[in-house]
Amino acid sequence: QVQLVESGGGLVQPGGSLRLSCVVSGITFDYTTIGWFRQAPGKEREGVACASSYDGSTYYKDFVKGRFTISRDNAKNSVYLQMNSLKPEDTAVYYCVTDPVCIGPRWSARNHWGQGTQVTVSS
Repeated sequence: QVQLVESGGGLVQPGGSLRLSCVVSGITFDYTTIGWFRQAPGKEREGVACASSYDGSTYYKDFVKGRFTISRDNAKNSVYLQMNSLKPEDTAVYYCVTDPVCIGPRWSARNHWGQGTQVTVSS
């Protein structure tokens, strides 16, 4: 059974930072591309960042480039999302996903999702 467990969300002021973590079990992590998606209230889920299993490449949506960094630790079956310079519009539930498609204007993820962790950016 595949499980993804996110943590690290919370309330932060604009301009602040948070680091999200996701521990994955039940899959061969080294061979699995992992991504972070998010869903804001009243909006559709959207891709944020992906970390490839093939060559370690990382991909980001334009609205987080330069502010967010995705990384993975294959020895710990974990993926992280370092979020800096947070903005109120980054407020959302953030999800860890397996095997996302991180190309084009609309990324997708149809396999496994975690339960999500809430990130709220507010003064």
